[in-house]
Amino acid sequence: MKYTPSIVRLCLALASGAALSAQTPAPIPSLQLDLQAPGAKVSPALYGLMTEEINYSYDGGLYGELVRNRSFQDDTHKPAHWSPVIGEGSAATIALDATQPLNAALPTSLRLDITAASAGHRGGVANDGYWGIPVRSGTDYRASFYAKTAPGFTGPLTVSIESDDGATVYAKADVSGLTADWRQHTVTLTTGQVTPTAKSRLVLTADRPGTVWLNLVSLFPPTYKNRANGNRPDIMQLLADMKPAFLRFPGGNYLEGNTIATRFDWKKTLGNLTERPGHMGCWSYRSSDGLGLLEFLHWCEDLNMQPVLAVYAGYSLKQEFVPAGPGLEPFVQDALDEIEYVTGDVTTPWGARRAKDGHPAPFKLTYVEIGNEDYFDKSASYDGRYAQFHDAIKAKYPALQLIATAKVKSRVPDLIDEHFYRSAGQMQADTLHYDGYSRTSGPKIFVGEWATREGEPTTNLNAALGDAAWMTGMERNSDVVVISCYAPLFVNVNPGGMQWKSDLIGYDTLTSYGSPSYYAQKMFNTYLGDTVVPIQADAIPTQTWQPPTPKNKPAPPPKQLPVLFFVATRDTSKGILYLKVVNAGAAALAVRIDLKGAVTVASEGAAVVLSSANPTDTNTITEPTKIVPVTGKIDGLGKSFTHTFAAYSVNVLTIQAR
Repeated sequence: MKYTPSIVRLCLALASGAALSAQTPAPIPSLQLDLQAPGAKVSPALYGLMTEEINYSYDGGLYGELVRNRSFQDDTHKPAHWSPVIGEGSAATIALDATQPLNAALPTSLRLDITAASAGHRGGVANDGYWGIPVRSGTDYRASFYAKTAPGFTGPLTVSIESDDGATVYAKADVSGLTADWRQHTVTLTTGQVTPTAKSRLVLTADRPGTVWLNLVSLFPPTYKNRANGNRPDIMQLLADMKPAFLRFPGGNYLEGNTIATRFDWKKTLGNLTERPGHMGCWSYRSSDGLGLLEFLHWCEDLNMQPVLAVYAGYSLKQEFVPAGPGLEPFVQDALDEIEYVTGDVTTPWGARRAKDGHPAPFKLTYVEIGNEDYFDKSASYDGRYAQFHDAIKAKYPALQLIATAKVKSRVPDLIDEHFYRSAGQMQADTLHYDGYSRTSGPKIFVGEWATREGEPTTNLNAALGDAAWMTGMERNSDVVVISCYAPLFVNVNPGGMQWKSDLIGYDTLTSYGSPSYYAQKMFNTYLGDTVVPIQADAIPTQTWQPPTPKNKPAPPPKQLPVLFFVATRDTSKGILYLKVVNAGAAALAVRIDLKGAVTVASEGAAVVLSSANPTDTNTITEPTKIVPVTGKIDGLGKSFTHTFAAYSVNVLTIQAR
């Protein structure tokens, strides 16, 4: 597809020293959209989601569990995030105990010794949650735990949600019938009218002496679509509003693990929570694996997304790898088993296991990614490893589209995964990146991780301008870039919750919000046609940009970048044109828009605008909607009209045109 806007010619003229006469009025910028010229077909799966366990994305984030370190494995030396509850006239101690395992998967229990307690003088244990336990009015919480007791103690235990100082009890219930054998106990805790707060904790106490062992202590609030072991509703709604086409999971580094032993071992994430040992993640905290393979698939089902399944390919972050050959065969078979779990019918071994886990119907699967960022593998073993996975998967599942994460020579993948983390200027300077890619040979492109890294913990408006400019290039070339997703998706904004700056969606214990980049992505995905409309541009003004200086090298010369970036698609069945324009400049800009080849154009349309006075403006947990899209009517439309685009803005014009 040919794309030759006059921006390029203008930039070349400026770079060579050519200048317009000071007496000559600057020409009016114009965009000519050719509605009759054949355009590329837009990939229906162009915009999706990428997720991995970073920034407390799952535990302490999307995953609904409120108890932190519920199985007492986060720290081998002490019961992290647990503390004894001691009052006047009571005494209690807590300790990790490996002599009373719940089972092989959960080998460490918490021993609670209440040595002094009586009516009104309780002893027990409390969990502080993920930066607190969120308390809301009129809410049912499902509390559960496994317990066994020493002889002579049968309870009851009082389970409560209460303020950090214990002065306010928001909800409580008594649990009786404790025995010397492990048993699960479940109660519902219902709050009354309260002021929402996160300064609270989960407490288990008794008013008499005794010894109790605890394991898998859990507290769940209401979840999205009321799924058991489900996800946090407010964050899920933010995702649903984006209308994503797919979910890439279980993520990048999280898939690989720091070592082979700490990879995402999907078989250990299935079944009852008592069967999930969890594992150490890549970002200095442990994953409970409560959000396991089936839960990822439920996530896809709940948001009407298709899964993009990444399978472990024999390489981990700290350079452990399994070379191609017999040693890699168990990992190849593991990938085949995983695909069967996702897609197999109930007559297959792993399809039957999925049915046993509660989901008899298979899931639709189109894309499978082999590994993650294997260009970091210093052993250069990926070509051979990829070939072994490729041949085995294609032999059993020939229709699956396979994604390579580094260049390979031995096989031709269906797609190759490319990653970009840049500044806004770098994104804007590279919007023509895919214009020259071959339409007839080579793999298609999956932009599996990309982001403009400006602002923290979530991005600012300038990052959104860079993101939107980059998306115009992907969208214009969506016959080559068939799927894409931003990363990282989530960040917990509490102190210590962030390991990676510039994220899409932020949250604390109680609330969540979208960044300006989130709203830019939402706009691009919401207003998307099925065919690209070619655009010719003229007289687009430029601004000076200073590229970053490479380490130990002189600063490169400044460059001239256009201030406008744009793409148009049309819904051919409805006759709706979506013109997306990014004004990265500091001044509003009037642009003449010509709809070449249009037969009829409605005089009224709509404009969706994301903007603010300063490019460093942003949304925060306290100002979650400072920068959000505003939709308004526009009139005076026709085959040729002029529209003014605000400074620092992302715009979508919706025009009825045939």
